[in-house]
Amino acid sequence: MARGWLAVIPLTFLALLAAAPVLRLLAEGWAAAPGTAFWSVWGDDFLRGRLLWSLAQAAITCVLALGLGLPLAWVLARWEFAGRALVLRLLMLPFVVPTLVAALGVLALWGPRGWFGAPLAQMGFDLTDTPWLLLYGNLFFNLCLVVRAGVDALEQVSATRVAAARSLGATPWRAFWRVEWPAVAPWLLSALCLVFLYCFAGFGLALILGGQRWATLEVEIYTLVAHELALGQAGVLAVWGLLLSGSVALAYAVLERRLAAPGSVRPLPRVRPAGGLQRLALGLALLTLALVCLLPLLAIVLRALQALVWGQGLAVLADPLTLTALGNTLRFAGMALVLATVLGLLHAATARAAGALGLAWRAAAYLPFVLSPISVAFGLLLLYPDAVATLPLLVAAYALLAYPFVARSIGAALDQLPAHPAQVAATLGASPWRVWWRVTLPMVRPALRRGMAFAAATALGEFAVSLFLSRPEWLTLTTLIHQRLGRPGAASLDAALVLALLLMLLALAAFLLIDPPARRARTHRTAPDHA
Repeated sequence: MARGWLAVIPLTFLALLAAAPVLRLLAEGWAAAPGTAFWSVWGDDFLRGRLLWSLAQAAITCVLALGLGLPLAWVLARWEFAGRALVLRLLMLPFVVPTLVAALGVLALWGPRGWFGAPLAQMGFDLTDTPWLLLYGNLFFNLCLVVRAGVDALEQVSATRVAAARSLGATPWRAFWRVEWPAVAPWLLSALCLVFLYCFAGFGLALILGGQRWATLEVEIYTLVAHELALGQAGVLAVWGLLLSGSVALAYAVLERRLAAPGSVRPLPRVRPAGGLQRLALGLALLTLALVCLLPLLAIVLRALQALVWGQGLAVLADPLTLTALGNTLRFAGMALVLATVLGLLHAATARAAGALGLAWRAAAYLPFVLSPISVAFGLLLLYPDAVATLPLLVAAYALLAYPFVARSIGAALDQLPAHPAQVAATLGASPWRVWWRVTLPMVRPALRRGMAFAAATALGEFAVSLFLSRPEWLTLTTLIHQRLGRPGAASLDAALVLALLLMLLALAAFLLIDPPARRARTHRTAPDHA
């Protein structure tokens, strides 16, 4: 299918929407700070602090996610208990939730009026002036990635090798470090690379939770562009961000390629926890998952319901601005999903047929992961000033950030496919297009649905691109939430929470409609998602 001119479509899209804006950022940064002045960022105490804090908060999140995620993954992979399948499905729930919803969930817990934040503030501990809010938000979003990667990795550990180690006298702890850990480490490193990229290039969480003191590089770039019009300095910072995140993305692509087709092994059988100590460990593991990954969402639901019943929540839902934002959100996300699906399919199929160039073309799908939404929007703003605030550019930017989920999911599924069904169809006279439509596509359809579900959730919750490239009348739910948060008073916070609940339900509905749980359970092993 993806031969000849069809391969030009995703290549041209990436060139115009990703590569060209990056080159424009490079030119802007070099013009603002030519030669050795380009390194002057590291000599500026303020900007160096922003850069170092951006790296530090991403690294701290990785350490916390690994420290919590590995034990939790071991419990889920090795023990059988009632509700285990539900827990595994709920693991991806935070990743589907838009960033602004997650930020409001953290504020509902630890903010000045939050469940835990208000009592602590009365005791003199104001968490809004600490990095805790941002780190907790990062952990909420990314712990599930590490846990899921750990579960998938542990299920690939050979039971024969572990049994051999135990028969030679190794303790369970020694068998883990000598046999299991070397097998799962590449999977976890792959997930941690993705966690680092999400935290380093994250914008919504850092903008809402970091404040001025703990603002990251992305927030500083937005401030320089939107409030100070310092495009040159913003360009220099954006280039440094791309260089730092690009090295991590390259490592991630290499690790993902190594994990693309795991060998067939006989995994260790799961056992039921025995004894009070193991049951206590299971309870602590589930409690940790609930506190980190579910409690912020529960806080949003309860606070929003409280506003709906006893406050002005119903008036917020009936507000014409809310209806306009809802319509725009659905319209933009729907158009972006169609474009992202087409591009993802073409990209994955092209990488499959590219032979020796397949690795490079596969790595190109991760380019939008390397480019933060702020960098994408800023680059497009500089490169296509006449197209800013036009619908095609806005939808294309949405699709750029969403289609890697489709390409990655389809690419992993294609790596798992046996070659003989397509060969048999071709032998019987089917054209390449018919082989793809009648043989390959039905086999990768579960992976396609999964990729589309994540792409839809990404498009519905997109925030940074909307701030840069949309018109005032193109208000979306994310930008409306941001406006409400910018107003003082408890009523504005309640309105933001109600809108966050609406956006969360919208993202979950899209995810469940595209990839229903029953269908996902039947096809989970078809194309595993390592991260």
